[in-house]
Amino acid sequence: MNYTNYTGELAAVAVAFFWTITALSFEVATKRIGSLAVNITRLVFAMVFLSIFMWIYRGLPFPTDASPHAWLWLSLSGLVGFVFGDYFLFHSYRLISSRIAMLIMTFVPPVTAFLGWIVLGEMMTTQHLIGMTLTVSGIALTIFAKPNGQKIQLKYPMKGLLYAFFGVLGQAGGLVLSKYGMMDYSPFASTQIRIIAGAIGFGLIIAFTGKTMFVINALKNKTALAGITIGSFFGPFLGVSFSLLAIQNTSTGIASTIMALVPILIIPPAAIFFKQRVTLLDYIGAVISVGGVVMFFV
Repeated sequence: MNYTNYTGELAAVAVAFFWTITALSFEVATKRIGSLAVNITRLVFAMVFLSIFMWIYRGLPFPTDASPHAWLWLSLSGLVGFVFGDYFLFHSYRLISSRIAMLIMTFVPPVTAFLGWIVLGEMMTTQHLIGMTLTVSGIALTIFAKPNGQKIQLKYPMKGLLYAFFGVLGQAGGLVLSKYGMMDYSPFASTQIRIIAGAIGFGLIIAFTGKTMFVINALKNKTALAGITIGSFFGPFLGVSFSLLAIQNTSTGIASTIMALVPILIIPPAAIFFKQRVTLLDYIGAVISVGGVVMFFV
């Protein structure tokens, strides 16, 4: 097999593993110091990792060779994906856990396609609608329960589920903007531009809310700092960069479908390390939801 023909697909598989590690790491950090401190810190750490890598790899520590087109659209992507999407996604970790949040993130590929239908006029076929139904059904199996013959009730806080869905909108929008802005430019340098915009966005939020000292003091928590360091390396450094590499070398649909494997990959470590109770319905729900996403793009 010629693996060079599957650069995008292999990069997407790597992203699924990277994002599994980063979701668990950031859950640990967020529960200790809050999402705002985690978000700004992980972007700063990721920028350091990227700058060192790009200095060695390209001889340019910063994306000074990017076009105005790339700066504009990748910056917008950073604001939509990092500031809006991840701000709410990280908030959801504290309320519903990273495992459930990542399951809801399987909405990203169909939402991306839906935005394409609305904005670009791309048609949705019957198969697409069936795939959407399967995805929603799989998620519903996990987030709803019917204990002891009682009425069906929500197993997780509505606020946390809503925050996770805002994360879906942010990632889907950021992905579309990234592909448009990046074109044939370096995925790693493109990630730097997104991170710069994201860091500025979070910096303004922290300044206007008067939480500068809170963020500084939060970094004294060694457990949270370890989680941020690991999550920054596998998330905005490797994960986001490889996701851009994936969409650059294959279709956005195929890449986002493969990256949607996180809900299945995250089940074993969530059960082992966080002692989260995982039922048979949780496994079935994860498989069905990802299966729906796959059907959406085959």
